[in-house]
This record gives sequence, C-alpha cells and structure tokens, in this order.
Amino acid sequence: MPMSLLRNTILSGPRGLFALSRGASAASLVLGIALGSLSASCEKDKNANSALDYTENAKRDYDAAMEAFDNKNWEGANSMMNEVRRKYGYSRYARLAELRLSDANYQQEKYAEATAGYKAFIHDYPNDPEVPYARYQVTRTQYDAVSQSFLLPPLEERDLASVNDAHNSIRAFLNDYPNSEHAKDLAFMQSVVTGLLARHELYVARFYLERSNFNAAVARIQYGLKTYQGSGLEPEGMVLLGEVYMKQKEREKARDVFEHVVADYPDSAFTAPAKRFLAQLAQNPAKL
Repeated sequence: MPMSLLRNTILSGPRGLFALSRGASAASLVLGIALGSLSASCEKDKNANSALDYTENAKRDYDAAMEAFDNKNWEGANSMMNEVRRKYGYSRYARLAELRLSDANYQQEKYAEATAGYKAFIHDYPNDPEVPYARYQVTRTQYDAVSQSFLLPPLEERDLASVNDAHNSIRAFLNDYPNSEHAKDLAFMQSVVTGLLARHELYVARFYLERSNFNAAVARIQYGLKTYQGSGLEPEGMVLLGEVYMKQKEREKARDVFEHVVADYPDSAFTAPAKRFLAQLAQNPAKL
C-alpha cells in the first residue's frame, strides 16, 4: 500500500480521528485555562480599582463635608455627612461622619442630640479607636448642659438627673483613662458636679431638720458626705450633722463631729461655728 494512502487511512480511521479529537480537546482546555486566568486577573484588577475608587471617593466627599463643617455651615455639613454615611457605609469615613454629626450638634449647643449621637457611636462600634474621643465628648456635653442650667431655677427645685449623668460619665472616664490628656479638665468638671450633688443633699437635710425629722436629716447628710467625697462641702456638712446631733441630744456624737471639723479643716470658714458649738457643749451641755 502506498505510503500516502496508508497515511490517509490512518488519519481517517477511528484511532486517527480520536487522536485528532484528543489533541483538539487538550488545546481547547489550555486555551480555556489561559482565558480563565486572564479573566480572573482582569476581574481582580477591576475589583482592586473599584475598592480604591470607593475609598478615594469616600475621602473626597468626607473632606468636602469637613470644609462645610469648618466653616460652620451646619446645614450643609449635616447634609453632606449624612450622604457620606449613606453612600460609603462600609468605609471608615462613614463612622467619622457619624462623629462629626454629633460634633456639629455640640458646636450648636444641642447637647441632648450630641450626647445621644456619641452614645450611639460607642454602642455601635465598641472597638473603634475613636471610642475614647466619643466618651470624652459625652462628659463634655453633659457637663456643659449642667453649666447651662445654672441660669435656671435654683438647683433644689430641679431634676438632678443630668447632673448625676455627668457625674457618672466623668467618674467612669477617669477610671478607664486615668492618664488621659484631659484628666485635669475632667477632675475640675467632676469637682463642680460633685459639689452640686452634695449641695442638694445638704438642702434636703435642712428641709428635714426644719421639720424636726432628725433621722432623715442625718441620713441625707451622711449619704452626701460618703457618696460625694471631695465636693469641698465636707466642713459645712459636718457642722450641719453636729447641729442635728445636738437637736437629738446626742452630745458626744456632736462633740466628735465638731472636733473633726476643727482638726481636719482648720482653714475652713466652718471652723468658727464648730468652735462655737464646742464652747456651748462645754459650758452647759445639760441644756442642749
């Protein structure tokens, strides 16, 4: 059989066709893999570029909102910050926008709204690095709300919930961040709100004393002295406590309290009345 005929027979026979088919399949497989790899690579690059664009766009819009914020364009800043939150909810800038919305409320003395915003941020993102800032801002908004209320009716005629909130927030912050750069300012703020709360306890104690409810008066004074240590009202509270003891004919208790005032607070204005009461106890204790 001629060689050309043999070659044609082999190529055209079943095994020959199988060989050709097999070769074609292998080539198609290699081509498919190559195209698939190229497609995956392109998709990867596309995703990378999309993520980069997403972050860059978020930063661009956040920076534009910050420009309005710095210019105290509160309406514009709020609108733009909310847009950042809506469009870029998975970005870092969405969280920062939330804080700036609270900052804007604080700057406008909308203390209740600012406090709620900061607390929501702390609750929603407990591990965020901005949590210490948000917590510090809570103490500021609450304290400033208390300071603003100084112009309202006398303390004893008002609800002290906001003062208690400020006291608790400041104390918690100082416990968690004792080395904070704001520690000195917070210590001052704490002394103010502590003094307000202690003053209220003394007011209530005097209310009971005037109505001869001595046990209730003693309870309120002791509670105030124990709970609000460092208020600066200790000498006043102790002298008042000594007066109540005198009304109750508890002379030894009264003497002990007055002696502590004289010994522990020699520079206090309340040392003078403490000494007068001690003199009364020494001269004619039977009549007291």
